[in-house]
Amino acid sequence: NRQEKEKMKIAVANDHGGLELKKALLKYLEEKGYEVKDFGTYTNDSCDYPDFALPAAEAVAAGEFDRGIVICSTGIGISIVANKVPGIRCAHCHDTYSAKYTRLHNDANMLAFGQKIIGEGLMLEIVETFLNTGFEGGRHQRRIDKITAIEEKYCSKK
Repeated sequence: NRQEKEKMKIAVANDHGGLELKKALLKYLEEKGYEVKDFGTYTNDSCDYPDFALPAAEAVAAGEFDRGIVICSTGIGISIVANKVPGIRCAHCHDTYSAKYTRLHNDANMLAFGQKIIGEGLMLEIVETFLNTGFEGGRHQRRIDKITAIEEKYCSKK
């Protein structure tokens, strides 16, 4: 539904190892009518992925963006950073099945990719699945609530 996509806000971030894949992602998201903010980086100069993943994840957790997508060389480091932010459930996906079920069952709000792991075409199919799949709720909400309780136990602000 195009009107729904236009309303959805997507936060995007990367390090130097994910720059080229991010360029393809941004083009795709803009063509599809999503509102997008690029949290950087913008060059191939070596940089630290936490510097870009953290602000994007914080913005998603704060409700400023509906979803987030982060990219580094493998997708691992950048997903670890995103998942340190309470309220973020970042899934590292390399197939559409995982993207579908992380939305249905985990209510994932961020997606991570590795530029050295996945090609542009498959990434875009995964993104489409991720952005167009809702949360199933039901018994899965109980599990999300348990994740939230863990966050509250270990991530409480002092």
